[in-house]
Amino acid sequence: MTRPDPETTALLTVECQNGVVGEESALPELAAEARDSGMLERVAALVDAAHTAGVQVLHAVAERRPDGRGAGANARLFRAADRLPVRQLSGSRAVRIAPPIRVAEEDLVVRRLHGLSPLAGTDVDALLRNLAVRTLVVAGVSSNIAIPNTVFDAVNLGYRVVVPVDAIAGVPAAYTAEVVRNSLSLVAELTTAAALTNAWAPPR
Repeated sequence: MTRPDPETTALLTVECQNGVVGEESALPELAAEARDSGMLERVAALVDAAHTAGVQVLHAVAERRPDGRGAGANARLFRAADRLPVRQLSGSRAVRIAPPIRVAEEDLVVRRLHGLSPLAGTDVDALLRNLAVRTLVVAGVSSNIAIPNTVFDAVNLGYRVVVPVDAIAGVPAAYTAEVVRNSLSLVAELTTAAALTNAWAPPR
């Protein structure tokens, strides 16, 4: 992997929020996988390394209004979300970025009320272009839905996409490896969180 240039690279964390990967998750199996696999710690390390290197960090959050306005109902997943014990309501603890990920003042937090991808119908693409970003590093959850959607959308928009494969998670755990091998490897550059943190480390 060619070292992503900090000046033209952004790190996008996907749905790394309390209500998804935190201790009070609406999706406890996914949250357990994110924690137990070390994924959440690796995303936090990536974010810290990005801050140190001057790489722009964006956090993509999925949320809903309490009245549901603007949310989709055209997929089983969306309808199921209304019945979960924890809802991703705007302004609630559930939509805050989950520890140990640190949100810096210069980070951008982009929220969406609909859809499956942080890039579809949101400000992310415009923000990246205004920042002269050409390479997008994608980390977070889930490898079942949001991560592939994000990668495909970014590729379609012309970005070079880098995926640290140990900084994404889904359920069951074995499914992530299959998605990486059979889908993401065809369109994105694959690496690890350690390789990126080392690439962004200050010179000694």
